[in-house]
Amino acid sequence: MKLQKNTILVIASHNLGKVAEIRELFKEFPLMIKDANEFDLKEPEETGTTFAENALIKARAVVAATGHTAISDDSGLVVFALQGEPGIFSARWALDAKDFNFGIAQIEKKLKEAGTTDFTAKFVCALALCAPNGEEEIVEGEVFGRLVFPARGTKGFGYDPIFIADGMMQTYGEIESKLKDRINHRAVAFDKLKKLFSVNESS
Repeated sequence: MKLQKNTILVIASHNLGKVAEIRELFKEFPLMIKDANEFDLKEPEETGTTFAENALIKARAVVAATGHTAISDDSGLVVFALQGEPGIFSARWALDAKDFNFGIAQIEKKLKEAGTTDFTAKFVCALALCAPNGEEEIVEGEVFGRLVFPARGTKGFGYDPIFIADGMMQTYGEIESKLKDRINHRAVAFDKLKKLFSVNESS
């Protein structure tokens, strides 16, 4: 997909943490970055059965509503001992993304009920880039790790304070955002996406 310099790119999210991360990822490109909050857009119903399907639903909805190119993220935490839960329902486990402390407590409770010592998990991110002309790109990124309780750290957002990526000692809630933005599942997905689009910088 080829984009023109100063193309308006709308981040299809109301989650300020995600918006900040995606803005950071796109900062090297000469695009005009906006987000769903600036257009007062309603969130579409996420009826997909995968991260990729839900990412496309959100990006397509923004393109239809604004007429601008859109980038959407659908991501979540996959806990292997819970048969992949919360997965695509990660935000809903946190009461529609309003209380991730509740979501974290639910995960800890279910792991205790399962009587397991397997706390392995992964973060998954699907990124969908959709243009008004119908062009679409979709990629996924994953980072594997393990969960820790109680939650540690106040940085990041969502389930970051209970996730330690493989090879690290600190949770995503403890590390600096600049480091996390380089190594997390969203960054992994974006590295793939960068190979699928370019920006024509000539005026």
